Amino acid sequence: MTSRIDGSKIARRIRASVADRVAEAARSGRVPGLATVLVGDDPASAVYVAAKRRAIREAGMRDFHRQLPERATQLEVATVIDELAHDPEVSGILLQLPLPPHLTAATLIDRIPVAKDVDGLTTASAGRLARGERGLRPCTPSGVIELLDAEGIELRGACVAMVGWGELVGSPLTQLLLRRGATVSVAHEFTADLAAVTRPAEIVVVATGVRGLVGPEHVKPGATVIDVGIHRTPTGLTGDVRAAELDGIAGRITPVPGGVGPMTIAMLVVNTLRAAEWGTERQTVPA
Repeated sequence: MTSRIDGSKIARRIRASVADRVAEAARSGRVPGLATVLVGDDPASAVYVAAKRRAIREAGMRDFHRQLPERATQLEVATVIDELAHDPEVSGILLQLPLPPHLTAATLIDRIPVAKDVDGLTTASAGRLARGERGLRPCTPSGVIELLDAEGIELRGACVAMVGWGELVGSPLTQLLLRRGATVSVAHEFTADLAAVTRPAEIVVVATGVRGLVGPEHVKPGATVIDVGIHRTPTGLTGDVRAAELDGIAGRITPVPGGVGPMTIAMLVVNTLRAAEWGTERQTVPA
């Protein structure tokens, strides 16, 4: 039988550990704080931000939230980010994506100091990842690594198929896997034969945004399958993997929901704590 990787359980353990460390820091008067910036009234974004703010508060951290109207200009959003960047009480800044179409996300993200970039999305953070230097890593890729570690899956020498090359998951996760000693093959929209890439792999990670893309024809018996995708359907949430068809084929698989999703928020909490801790050191991550 295929075993399900319980991301919710692993995430709860991580968040509890962070809460203990925050409580210890609070005794010295150092309480981390996350500033979330939400532009507009997109319902999905509002739900995601609410979940992130709740997790921050449950960890004992301070919740700084800025809500801007849909019509906010590039300058108005930039001004808010700059204010938060210079606020010593704010350990981390998160600009919720996607933004309204009249705003340029990349330019605004790059206004976030690398020391407060808890999403790990600035150009400076990407450069630190590419060079293997200390920095805050994107939350979902970090969460996938934590899942694999929690399951005791050895990455050094492992053959991994990364399906998807997006800047939010596929690209940074490939670099994290390579840093851990895995041999990584990457498939993307121009890959002619997806199964030829995925079938030899011991670990298959799927992050494409294409519902049900990967099925039994793509996975060898016993492989671990990590499904990063999430899609709303009339019957509930589903992922990029046809999970039911892999039962009895995959050795382990992450469910949707309850797999990678909870880990993303857990790693945001971790990154906020790291940003605060590094900010108190003499040699901090450069801004």
